[in-house]
Amino acid sequence: MSTDALRAGAHHPGRRWLFALAVVALLAQMAVVMITAAVEQTPTIDEPVYVGTAVHALDRHSLRYNPEHPPLGKLIIATGLAFSGAQADPGFDGDQTQLGRHVLYERGSDPARLMLLARLPVMVLTLLFGLVVFAFARDLTGRAGGVTALALYALSPDVIAHGSLATLDVPVAGFLVTSAWLLWRARARPGRYLPLAGLALGAAVATKMSALAAVPVLLLLAALSVRRPAGPQRTLRPLGLGLAAAAGVALLAIAVVWASYLAVDPRLRWVPPPGMPAVHGVRALAVLLPLPQPYLDGMRVQFGFEDQVWSTFLFGRLHVGSLWYYLPAALLVKTPLGTLALWAAGVVAMVAVPRLRPAAPYVLLPAAVLLASAMTGSRDLGVRYALFVPMFLAIAAAGVVAVRRRWAHIAVAALAGFTAISSLATFPYYLPYANEAFGGPSATHRRLHDSNVDWGQDLGRLADRLRQRYPGERIWLVYKGSGVPSYYGIAAADPFAVPPEEVRGLLVVSDSAAAKADGRLAALIGSSAPIDEVGHSITIYRRP
Repeated sequence: MSTDALRAGAHHPGRRWLFALAVVALLAQMAVVMITAAVEQTPTIDEPVYVGTAVHALDRHSLRYNPEHPPLGKLIIATGLAFSGAQADPGFDGDQTQLGRHVLYERGSDPARLMLLARLPVMVLTLLFGLVVFAFARDLTGRAGGVTALALYALSPDVIAHGSLATLDVPVAGFLVTSAWLLWRARARPGRYLPLAGLALGAAVATKMSALAAVPVLLLLAALSVRRPAGPQRTLRPLGLGLAAAAGVALLAIAVVWASYLAVDPRLRWVPPPGMPAVHGVRALAVLLPLPQPYLDGMRVQFGFEDQVWSTFLFGRLHVGSLWYYLPAALLVKTPLGTLALWAAGVVAMVAVPRLRPAAPYVLLPAAVLLASAMTGSRDLGVRYALFVPMFLAIAAAGVVAVRRRWAHIAVAALAGFTAISSLATFPYYLPYANEAFGGPSATHRRLHDSNVDWGQDLGRLADRLRQRYPGERIWLVYKGSGVPSYYGIAAADPFAVPPEEVRGLLVVSDSAAAKADGRLAALIGSSAPIDEVGHSITIYRRP
C-alpha cells in the first residue's frame, strides 16, 4: 500500500496532520449543513410514520405499526426520542399515518423539537458512515484517496438531504457499505472482520427489506474473503472455509434481525394486518426465510405495494407505471457534475489499475446488483432508493488517485472543487438539488417529483413567506405532505371544495402535486400566474 510517491508523502507527519484536518473539516461542514436542514425543514411525508411508530414501540412494546419495514431503523430514531416525553394516547386506534400526526401535532408537543430529536441519530450515523467511506477508500488508495472519497460523500446533496431526515434510506445504505468494507478487511483477518461484517449486514436487513438484494453478493464476498491455504489441500479446503464463512455471516445477520424484533417486543406478539396479499412463485420462497413472522408478513406488504400501478414523473412527462431507467436518469440530474466525472473515472480505474482490481467486486458488484434490483421496482419516487450509489462510487472514485499521472491528481482536485462549489451553492435546499446541466435546484421540479424535490419539507418556510409578503390575502392550498398547515398559522382553503370560479387570490401548490396535475388542478394552474416559490418545492400562483 505504499507503492507510489503520493502515498509515501501521505505518511509524512506534516501531511498526516493535513489529512486529519481535511477529514475533520469535511465532516464538520456536513454536520453543520445537515443540522441546518433538519432545523429548517418541517416533517417530510414518511417521517411522521417512523416517529409515531418509534414512540409507540418505546411506549407500548408493540410491532403493530409500519410492518412493511423492520424495526431497527425506527429503534435508531427512537434513541433520539427516548427522553423527549413524546407519547401516544393509550386509546389511540388509528392507522400509522394518523399515529404520526397524533404524536407530533395532537398531544401538545413541539413538532420541531421532536423532529430534530428524531433526526439527530440518523445524522450521527451519516457522519459515522462518512468515516467508513474514508477508511474503505484509504485502505485501497491511501489517505489522499480516502479524503477524495470522503469529500464526494460529505458534499453529496442527496446524502446530506436524506442524512438529515428521520428516515431509513441512509442507514440501510450505510450498513451495506460497512459490511462490504469489513469483508474486504476480512481478507487479511477473517476472524476479526467476518463477524463484524455479519452484524453490519444484519443491521441493513433489519433496517429495510431492500437490503435483501445484496445478501447473496455479500455472502459470496464473505466466502471469497477467506484466505486460501497453500499446499496440497488447496482444492477442497478453500471451498469448505468459504462455505463456513458465508454461513457464519448469514447466521449473524439473521440473529441481528431477530434481535431487532425482540428488542421491541420480547414476546414477539404479532397479529398480521388484514388484507395480506398472497404471494406466488419466487416470492413464495422469500417468505420461507428463517426470519421472524412479522418480517415475512412485512415482505408480503411490500410485494403488495410493488403490484400496484404507480405513476412516474420524469423530464416533464407523467408516465403510468414505472420506467426501468428512472433511477439512472434521476441520479444523472441530482448528482454534481464533478462527482459524475469522478464516478466514471473511478469505475474505469477500479478495473484498469492492477492493484485495485481485487477490490472491484467489493465496491462495484454490490452497487451494481442493488441498483439493478432497485430499477425493477414499481415505485419511481426518488433517488433515495439508490443512496448506496453515491456511497460505493465515492470509494470507487478514489481509485483515480492511484493513477500514477500528475494530471490525474490535478483532475481529481479540480473536479472535487467543482463538486464543492455546486453542493455549497444549493445550501440549505439540498432535497431539491439538481446539477447545473439541468438548471440547478430551481428547475428540478420540471424534471422530477416527490422526494427528489418536494417531500412536504417546506411547510414552515411557506408559513413565513405568506406572513411576510402576503398578509391578509386569501389562500388556497394544495399541499403534498404530512405537516398540518394550520399548526404553522396557514389559514388556507381547499380549492377542490368550491366551484373553480370562486378560487381567487393566492393558489399555493406543492410542486409534486403540480407535476401530476390533471383535470381541475391543471385548469386552475393554467389560469393562474406564478408569482413566487418557496424552497424550490412549492409554487405560489395568483389567480384573478
